[in-house]
Amino acid sequence: ELLVESGGGLVQPGGSLRLSCTASESIFSINSMAWYRQAPGKERESVSCIDSVDDYTYYADSVKGRFTIFRDNAKPIVYLQMNSLKPEDTAVYYCATRDDPNCSDSEEDYDYWGQGTQVTVSS
Repeated sequence: ELLVESGGGLVQPGGSLRLSCTASESIFSINSMAWYRQAPGKERESVSCIDSVDDYTYYADSVKGRFTIFRDNAKPIVYLQMNSLKPEDTAVYYCATRDDPNCSDSEEDYDYWGQGTQVTVSS
């Protein structure tokens, strides 16, 4: 598999989780990497993205200031640090990448997807 997510789980409101996405080394250094999520009954939505040009980052308004995306270039891993979690953050989180160093705001532009990891925020 090109992308494998991990780190999901159950957390109380206000808590933190760190998601990891391990990528194939052949694509990690040249591709942009993104996180999407899909809540029950809702469409999949963009959460965050980091490019491979100058580590430009994008965040959805709903997570800005709470989530941080970053890459570990020593290993082919991109992380999503999620703080101050809310019940509305509950969703399956997907890692995605595209054969382009720049981020895109269009889901259709992403070529590869992970299997997803469940994040549940509940007391």
